[in-house]
Amino acid sequence: MEVRPDAHPRRGSTDAEKVRKVELLISRLLRGGVVLSLFVIVTGTALSFVHHPQYVSSSRDLARLTRPGAAFPHTLGEVAAGVRDLRGQAIATVGLLLLVATPVLRVAVSIFAFVYEGDYAFVAITCVVLCLLLLSFALGRAAA
Repeated sequence: MEVRPDAHPRRGSTDAEKVRKVELLISRLLRGGVVLSLFVIVTGTALSFVHHPQYVSSSRDLARLTRPGAAFPHTLGEVAAGVRDLRGQAIATVGLLLLVATPVLRVAVSIFAFVYEGDYAFVAITCVVLCLLLLSFALGRAAA
């Protein structure tokens, strides 16, 4: 039996396969996060109109829903309570939180991806980026 030189994978192709797997994982994560958040936002919006049909016929009632800071929950506790009560505004807020969390999760997954690829310089850089993102959320919460 003859062994061809290209029958055994070379290290370069293995690295390329690793990179491709990571890129596919991150692509699926981003796509899935956006689609899931869209589904949750649409569901929450539909529930709002089901529970409050006057939003369709009354511009005053609709304005109450659409003005900044109006009918939507402002804390995680309010969101959780609203979801338990099946309030559409709270469910739409969960969708928006999912949309914001998607790129943050992408950064976190990238840390594991860089470990998998053996690129420890990017592991360190990505850890710093994740810490800065989480710090910005904490500081934003403190300022609110």
